[in-house]
Amino acid sequence: MATTYLTKTLGTPTENKKWTLSVWCKRSSLAAVQTIFSAGASSTDTMSFSSSGIFNFYVNAGNSGRFASNRLFRDTSSWYNVILAADSTQSTAANRMKLYINGVQETSFSNATYPSVNYSWKINSAVNHSFGGYSESSSGDFWDGSMSYVSFVDGTQELPGIFGETDSTTGEWKIKTTITPSVAWGNNGFLILKNGNSLTDESSNSNNFTLAGGTLTNTEDCPSNVFATINPLNYQLSGCTLANGNTSLTATGGNGWRTFYGTLAGSSGKFYWEQKVNSYSGSSHYIGISDIDESRNVNTNDFENGGVSAYCYRADGGKVTSVSGSTVLTAGVGASFGAGDIIGIAMDLDNQKIYFSKNGTWQNSGDPTSGATGTGSFFDITAGKLYTPATATYNTSNQFFSYNFGNGTFGTTDVSSAGTAGSTPGVFEYDVPTGYEPMTTKGLNV
Repeated sequence: MATTYLTKTLGTPTENKKWTLSVWCKRSSLAAVQTIFSAGASSTDTMSFSSSGIFNFYVNAGNSGRFASNRLFRDTSSWYNVILAADSTQSTAANRMKLYINGVQETSFSNATYPSVNYSWKINSAVNHSFGGYSESSSGDFWDGSMSYVSFVDGTQELPGIFGETDSTTGEWKIKTTITPSVAWGNNGFLILKNGNSLTDESSNSNNFTLAGGTLTNTEDCPSNVFATINPLNYQLSGCTLANGNTSLTATGGNGWRTFYGTLAGSSGKFYWEQKVNSYSGSSHYIGISDIDESRNVNTNDFENGGVSAYCYRADGGKVTSVSGSTVLTAGVGASFGAGDIIGIAMDLDNQKIYFSKNGTWQNSGDPTSGATGTGSFFDITAGKLYTPATATYNTSNQFFSYNFGNGTFGTTDVSSAGTAGSTPGVFEYDVPTGYEPMTTKGLNV
């Protein structure tokens, strides 16, 4: 959502002094302030994450109150349910403003300054309200990530159980999809982004929001099923930029090895994803998987030097394996690939095999459904390790790559002709082999 925000000027509230805001959000960028929500044209009430990962809530630009968390929120692979519940009529200061993260009240703050009794908030007043940026602003500290189930209740200070619940099997905090019948929304209440990127208010109040400053992209990634992305915390990529929810990478840093990894890893199961080579020249580009231990090795920038367990398809058509520092390059296994090509990766961890396709054609006459036979498999994978999507590239000037982990887009471009889905939801350019799933938390049984 970078440079994109949602906006609406609310009307007369049912009760300005009491309200509850719930947002499900997933971070992408960690390098700058990320605005979740703001209200007012100046001296705003603002919710954000700092560049260091602190959660901040400023009341009247901090002049009338502030929350600043002690703990950091830097997990780009997870959704956070952020709930602010306000009631300035409370005589006890700590009851006037409450913060909940994933259903648990936050009580440890580096700064906890509460507004005065009967304070009139910018939030829930007849001013502009914005998600993803500052109100009535076209620049500065935009949200870079995803949002879902944005709910606002006018007139009551609600508990988290209105918006979410604990899964009885997994213990995770998850969306409660039956908000509508169980809450009195009040005049300014709304529920948006319930269905994909719809800005239509589903509270029946018709408090619809409008889009400003860019475009919204629907995603299959949701709080109940998180899709893999490129991990911004462990890639060694000076001179490289991540974008589009950390599914795209642009490299402009000149010669040298750069390596990037996924946010999810598995030791069993069958998974499929795609990488598009938007622009590239050369042969030293490897697409494949790596043992997660490699992604923790900040002193190693490529698979050829010191790799733990990495298995890759190389741009010149060869294959590269690096196991415990011993690297083997085999030429002519598949066709060469370059700008415009889409590489499909089928990782069979149940049978320790990996297959690669180019533009829908399985290389080396591969058959990802052949099980233990491993027909056309590029490699026999070392068992007992956690593997994550991985890419290494050299000569990084003016290169652009995009992953599709099942969201149906390469960057901001939708797949041109969606293939058949695998075992779970996901939209890909080409057919997913039978029995394979997108790399998601549900697919990993997390």
